[in-house]
Amino acid sequence: MTRYKKTSPVTGQPYEPMKEPRFAEIATFMRAPLAQSLEDLDIALIGVPTDLGVTNRPGARHGPREIRNASSLMRIFNVATNVNPYELARIADVGDVQMPSRYDLEAQIAEIAAFYRHVVEAGVLPLSAGGDHSITYPIFQALGAKQPVGMVHVDAHCDTWGEFSGSKYHHGAPFRLAVEEGLLDPRRTIQIGIRGGQNFMDGIEFSQKSGMRVMFIDEFADLGVDKVIEEARKIVGDGPTYISFDVDGLDPVYAPGTGTPEVGGITTLDAQRLLRGLRGLNLIGGDVVEVAPPLDPSGNTALVGATMMFEILCLLAERFEQ
Repeated sequence: MTRYKKTSPVTGQPYEPMKEPRFAEIATFMRAPLAQSLEDLDIALIGVPTDLGVTNRPGARHGPREIRNASSLMRIFNVATNVNPYELARIADVGDVQMPSRYDLEAQIAEIAAFYRHVVEAGVLPLSAGGDHSITYPIFQALGAKQPVGMVHVDAHCDTWGEFSGSKYHHGAPFRLAVEEGLLDPRRTIQIGIRGGQNFMDGIEFSQKSGMRVMFIDEFADLGVDKVIEEARKIVGDGPTYISFDVDGLDPVYAPGTGTPEVGGITTLDAQRLLRGLRGLNLIGGDVVEVAPPLDPSGNTALVGATMMFEILCLLAERFEQ
């Protein structure tokens, strides 16, 4: 694939969309090319527009579209790390996961998993925009099918609850399901930023008893970002690792447009520094979830989601550095 060069279907003149005004062109993730196949790709940018798994406020189904819009504000170079991901890897937006079962969450899980199996079989690293956090479980069904993965998980919640309102499939359960099915290695999992009130302790207790490293927000604040990075790197080690970033891990002053906001969270700068500190890990994919644009008319939450997605993109692209 020729990176970021197109020919106008009208004039026949070549041009580079990344160098066009950021209000122009069709909205794709980071203004990357819209690919028609996985051929010749290293990293696929994917939307998963569903929020059937939410337990309270919906809206995350609109996340991928608005993150695409906001991501036009991303530029080519990450000046903090001096990384241009597009020089290192072949990157494209491959569109959204097709989910014909719009009213059946369990069927959607199967459809998402099938989509990501194609990505894995093609040897392409997925970077996804949700959607609610239930989408990570079927992604793990593809990524962790042959070997359990480790995870750096930024969130206000452990997302290891059991059954809720008669269903074990919801956005508070993906990592319990993944551990129970042998897709996620709990001893190589760190959950960062956990906080907020609880009606029951089932999820936190499952995380701790299964061997996950649970870092509550007070410990995060006491340690500081550099020590948190050291701990995360020690926990996940050299094995295949996934980054799952729920925007409610951030304080709602930075990301109010999310279904389950919790006051007292991580700042956007600390989140960026945390992600940058994961350079060099054996990363196999990532996601940014729970951006609910209808709950934030300002568009700021979508911009935050796009920014964190770009930071993860830079980490994945360095896997392909020669």
